[in-house]
Amino acid sequence: GVALRRFLLSAGARSEATTIKIACRQPVRQLLRRFSTLAAGNTRKSSFHLFENLFPTQISSTLGLLLSDQPELFPLLWPSTSTTQVRSFSPANMSEAAAAPAAVAEQLDEKLKVTEGAAPVEEKPHPSGLSLEERFQLARSVAEECLNDDELRRLLANKPVPVAYDGFEPSGRMHIAQGVMKAINVNKLTKAGCNFKFWVADWFAQLNNKMGGDLKKIQTVGKYMVEVWKAVGMDLSRVEFLSSSEEINKRPDEYWTLVMDIARKNSLKRITRCSQIMGRTESDDLTAAQIFYPCMQCADIFFLKADICQLGMDQRKVNVLAREYCDDIKRKLKPVILSHRMMPGLLEGQEKMSKSDPNSAIFMEDSEQDVNSKIKKAFCPPQVADGNPCVEYIKYIIFPWFGKFEVSRAEANGGPKAYSSIEELVADYTSGALHPADLKPALSKALNAILQPVRDHFENNAEAKELLKKVKSYKITK
Repeated sequence: GVALRRFLLSAGARSEATTIKIACRQPVRQLLRRFSTLAAGNTRKSSFHLFENLFPTQISSTLGLLLSDQPELFPLLWPSTSTTQVRSFSPANMSEAAAAPAAVAEQLDEKLKVTEGAAPVEEKPHPSGLSLEERFQLARSVAEECLNDDELRRLLANKPVPVAYDGFEPSGRMHIAQGVMKAINVNKLTKAGCNFKFWVADWFAQLNNKMGGDLKKIQTVGKYMVEVWKAVGMDLSRVEFLSSSEEINKRPDEYWTLVMDIARKNSLKRITRCSQIMGRTESDDLTAAQIFYPCMQCADIFFLKADICQLGMDQRKVNVLAREYCDDIKRKLKPVILSHRMMPGLLEGQEKMSKSDPNSAIFMEDSEQDVNSKIKKAFCPPQVADGNPCVEYIKYIIFPWFGKFEVSRAEANGGPKAYSSIEELVADYTSGALHPADLKPALSKALNAILQPVRDHFENNAEAKELLKKVKSYKITK
């Protein structure tokens, strides 16, 4: 609204009183009608380019999209201008329009059915029952970083059922971040109105030498992981699991054409910068297969027609590669990146959990005794919340799951207390009011409550039990 007022004043409006007075939420069509009333009588500006240049990009692009979608508005705004001349307005056009400013405004009023002081158009109800802002906040809450917020909001506003995706290498037992945090994030996104596609990246695991490159073992691990998510409480009503080997073989021409085009448009140096996505570094002696891997993962996003990439921060570089590829091919709609936080290992100095180190993480089918033992040994310095894996577990797993964190302790140590926010807990912990000796047992109890249905499933379901037995027998390879 401020930008539009500035433009109209610079274009020759007689005073601020004659400029439009609007709220930013006012319908764009009403802005156009009011703009046309003033613009019709103005001959001081020689080109429509000025209107576009003086506007901030977001407002300009919004109006531009409206005009491009509504060609019938052009003759009403500038009677002598055809729909193919939108970017070439001349002084003659403007002078001609000046002959009947009132008529132009009346025609627009009739065409657009707007009146002075009309209320903003009401938001159409979404099938989820949530408002646009509620859906945006829910989707945004899964990510430590979003590229970018404006695009996410616009996507949710314009597409009732966006497609979100995550891909995973079946590479061993599932730790709690991949199991519980992913279930939390998927449930949030499906509640916000998204369909979720899981890319079971069996070919990718083979390229990356997981399970010794044995595809049958990799596919067995993939089935085990799906069983974990079923058991832990992921809402699967809007979730689809797709095997990369099966899906690529169904549409090979489409997939490999994409992969080759991405490879052609990027240097070897740019591709090796993505090696982090495989748990590698740029200095590693990468195989030819591992060089090809990022090109394929980038292609996955377009092959699956994903609107949202919901992966960890360690996958950020290849997701950014996909956005850069959109620039290369002149594609305006880029995938939105929602990158969730990477959970640290339980021991001091471990930046992330590792499947190859059983003591670095809680695994989804760990016994109650295993969980208690691992949390007891976990790094948890008194009065230090930053870099404390126990506090991280509470913040990113316990609070999202239960909405609270309950501590049972003796009256001499402060008595039982239920925390309703992580901020409240951190304040007590850093002040010394909450001691690690009280925090750790409470954390173990909460984790065991989350994991018990998973244990029960793998104990009572014969197929799941057999899958777990096989997965535990496999040697983890890097």
